[in-house]
Amino acid sequence: MAPHRIAVLALDGVVGLDLGAPAQVFGTARTADHAPPLYTVETCTPGGRPVRSTAGFQVLPDHGLDLLDSADTVIVPGVHDGTPLTDGTLDPEVAAALRTAHDRGARIMSICTGAFVLAAAGLLDGRPATTHWAYADRFRRLHPDVALDPDVLFVDGGGVLTSAGVAAGIDLCLHVIRTDHGSAVANRSARRCVVPPWRDGGQAQYIERPVPRTTGVGTAATREWARQRLHEPVALRELAAHARMSVRTFTRHFRSETGLSPAQWLLQQRTEHARVLLETTDLTVDQIARHAGFGTTAALRQHFHSRVGVAPTAYRRTFRPTP
Repeated sequence: MAPHRIAVLALDGVVGLDLGAPAQVFGTARTADHAPPLYTVETCTPGGRPVRSTAGFQVLPDHGLDLLDSADTVIVPGVHDGTPLTDGTLDPEVAAALRTAHDRGARIMSICTGAFVLAAAGLLDGRPATTHWAYADRFRRLHPDVALDPDVLFVDGGGVLTSAGVAAGIDLCLHVIRTDHGSAVANRSARRCVVPPWRDGGQAQYIERPVPRTTGVGTAATREWARQRLHEPVALRELAAHARMSVRTFTRHFRSETGLSPAQWLLQQRTEHARVLLETTDLTVDQIARHAGFGTTAALRQHFHSRVGVAPTAYRRTFRPTP
């Protein structure tokens, strides 16, 4: 099969890390060390002209907007100036190229403030989306018709995906690899990039708070303790006891550090564990339900479909086909 073609659209004021991350992450996606690449990544600008980055260098692209005509996925990195950020407008030629790509079925993604570009092109109206938390108020003011969620690392809205700021773009790229090719390939890419394959919680944990967190107290050790016991029922009071905190104090610290409640976090971990078992073992779905701590097959099916979008058996058929 031909590799999946990705076009990165750089606009003036592009954020350097956002621009380079897709090529780095998708470039490592392979089924094995010496297997052919699963993606190709190319960069374009309006008119194929150089654009300024926020890091003090210019981008000299190989392509103009015509690259979007044949791309399977289009990624818009963040920008730190320009009309998308100041008044919510966009060069009509760029907006038309993005809409045309979307209408013909290309997957559209943004990193950080690239969401402002997608919104200005009209691709986020009525959709859930996210962007860097520091720009959330401005985004809501310019685009009130978008269902913005500034607490998450990324939003997968189907054909249009958006990520939070800076490093969250890496999380979104890994999510796309995981969706396209399964956890094993995504985990391989994460190892090559020396990043975690999945980060706990959302960007809510990074938002500046008026009250500083207490130092020297955390829930990281308890989270690791819980990960080793996903096959067992783990009650909130047990987690709090392990952390040597009251339930109320533990819950407050836990949410502050992960952006999730303990119950939400446990469900996330159990689902990811079930995903790996479906890909890498021949255990039955009923056995996986027990190993991942769901207890019953029905509970696994319900939560897995809610989080992943397909039933466990359908997921296994896709990512662990029968020889």
